[in-house]
Amino acid sequence: MSSDKKQGIFIRHGQSRANVGIWDGEFSQIPLTPIGEEQARLLAESWDFKPSHIIVSPYLRTQQTAAPTIARFPDVPVETWDIHEFTYWDRAYWGATTPEDAQEDVAKFWRVSDPEHRYGAGAERAESFGDLLRRTETALSRLQALEGNGPVLLFSHGHFMQALRHSMLHPEWSAAQKMQSFREYDDAYKVKNTELMGVELKDGKWRLR
Repeated sequence: MSSDKKQGIFIRHGQSRANVGIWDGEFSQIPLTPIGEEQARLLAESWDFKPSHIIVSPYLRTQQTAAPTIARFPDVPVETWDIHEFTYWDRAYWGATTPEDAQEDVAKFWRVSDPEHRYGAGAERAESFGDLLRRTETALSRLQALEGNGPVLLFSHGHFMQALRHSMLHPEWSAAQKMQSFREYDDAYKVKNTELMGVELKDGKWRLR
């Protein structure tokens, strides 16, 4: 039986090569920098409790961040969930544009604020903002269903965590309203590398901790 009280700690990955301006491969395969690897090691040493589960996104930089924590708690179950970064563009499409055109397309994507729009030639691969919001909802549902009462560690990404936090702060807003304010909110409250964000289910409602 799952408990009606759950605690989760979302963690953004350590510093990646993309974070320092180096993006030379598939978005999902961007690795950590040496600084990011050290951040992951220090993070693993910092836990003063044993988690009930460790959840990772399928992206390499998140798995590398989680690796020292997984090694510290070898008997804790590990699962991979779709708590990866927001991929609202199709890389093949964006690569075919000039940097100036890409910047304008990104600006237009957010200016129009259609939460169901998928951008790019390979739109079946690109996400809409609505897709991102639905992934955050799915993550909370799966978190609630996990067995055990100990805190759950979820290694994730900045925009995913930001979308989750944005929705929890403004549950009354529509998807379009959330999208309209998302970039300004993200700029004002950047999620730092290895930053933690706690969530708690109490009396049937998820809250930020």
